Amino acid sequence: MELTKEEISHIANLARLELSEKEAGKFSEQISSILGYVKKLQEVDLSKVEPTFSVAEISNVLRDDKVEACDKKTMEDLIKITPENENGLVKVRAVFE
Repeated sequence: MELTKEEISHIANLARLELSEKEAGKFSEQISSILGYVKKLQEVDLSKVEPTFSVAEISNVLRDDKVEACDKKTMEDLIKITPENENGLVKVRAVFE
């Protein structure tokens, strides 16, 4: 599938990207090449290939959340190694202005 510069420019516009004419031409060639490889992959005969699946029972392996106390010395040590702290609290950049 061959994409034109105009189609690439239209896709870039939809993605809110600005492309120069040179970039549009470059991406047109590259994306067309990628789509050519995908087309070749779609032509591969898989009729004799057995579907694969997992034999093992699939389940999420999650640990239980456990609240554990943190002694005061450990907390103080952790606060000491932070880039910025004040009055026993960790200072971070403002999230909201």
